[in-house]
Amino acid sequence: MASVSHPSKIQRQDTGVVTNTTKKPILNLFSQRSDCKYTPAYCEENVWKLCQDISTRHPLELQHCYVVFVSNDSRTVPLWRQKAGKEEEKLVIWDYHVLFLYTPDDRCLVYDLDSELPYPTYFHKYVTETFRTDHILKPEYFRYFRVIPASLFLQHFASDRRHMKRSDGSWIKPPPDYPPITSAANPHNLDDFINMDPTKGLGEVMNLTQLVRKFYQHP
Repeated sequence: MASVSHPSKIQRQDTGVVTNTTKKPILNLFSQRSDCKYTPAYCEENVWKLCQDISTRHPLELQHCYVVFVSNDSRTVPLWRQKAGKEEEKLVIWDYHVLFLYTPDDRCLVYDLDSELPYPTYFHKYVTETFRTDHILKPEYFRYFRVIPASLFLQHFASDRRHMKRSDGSWIKPPPDYPPITSAANPHNLDDFINMDPTKGLGEVMNLTQLVRKFYQHP
């Protein structure tokens, strides 16, 4: 993923954050951020590695996990509280971003290795801080979300990293230190996941309101 120029006027609109502390603790899938495989600018592979880790250490929990691609037709999606952000509110405009969600019950946790928020963060707090609302944005900046069960993503995703190479073959950003995630049948299908056409690809494409309805249960 790569950052692009951002709109000059985006104002903050906070809403309340509600978490339920009366239920049993949620399983800690990743003890700390530093335990996770991470390569800057390769969010899709970072999340694939999270899925792979869960399938090995907590295979029964994989059914409660989702991968969420964030993008739009213009590939300009504003996200706040990102570590790559330069201003006080850490706003970055990505061409796309990828998140890992864990929903063992009516609660949902978001794992975002590129966020400055706690790892993980409850879904509603993450949305409030990171996506805020589309109402303050021009339509070309509206965020859309392709939601894929983690097991399907783990099985079908492939990337030979061609999108991170310049025309002369040099790297835009240094690649991960492990081999590309590919198969003989499909060496590269990243664009199929970034594409927000709801009639194509795996999973379900949603707008921000639909995403919140799916993953946030009011207490």
